Amino acid sequence: MTLKIGSSIENIKLPEISGELFTIDSIKGKKALVAFHRFATCPFCNLRIHQLVKNYKAFGGDLAIVAIFDSPLEHLQTHAKEHKAPFAILADENNTYYQAFSVERSVLKTIKGFITRLPTALHAMLLKGYWPFPIKGNLFTMPLEILIDENGIIKRIHKGKDEGDHLSIEVLQAFAKQS
Repeated sequence: MTLKIGSSIENIKLPEISGELFTIDSIKGKKALVAFHRFATCPFCNLRIHQLVKNYKAFGGDLAIVAIFDSPLEHLQTHAKEHKAPFAILADENNTYYQAFSVERSVLKTIKGFITRLPTALHAMLLKGYWPFPIKGNLFTMPLEILIDENGIIKRIHKGKDEGDHLSIEVLQAFAKQS
């Protein structure tokens, strides 16, 4: 699938941390953030999920969130259930959709992100307890965030410049409130 503004997301079928099967049809008719993360123990990713959970009510029920991880389901269940997320967290162990959506992998951007975002990484690990071990998934995956409208049409694509680069909460709130 070629990702471009104006195209649609045809289908995503992956297991949720609950063990149920998620399909993109379950969010039909809602605006959504479809976000590709790294592995389940990634400090930056867990901090992002924490941020989304904390701010979920600020979206006013107008934004569905689908968080996809590059990890086996069992590993994701162990390391992400503590978030008690009110949105779908999915496991793409075989990288089916990472490949379909051309999610970038970069050694250099991973190193850059760790260096430039060291305070964030330390906050995630030391204050939140999001330790990056064991790693079950690809260490060099870059975040990819896609905003889709109620009709499943892609309105914005954000490719992370490093492993901690995400759309701001304010951007997500504004998108949720757009008519």
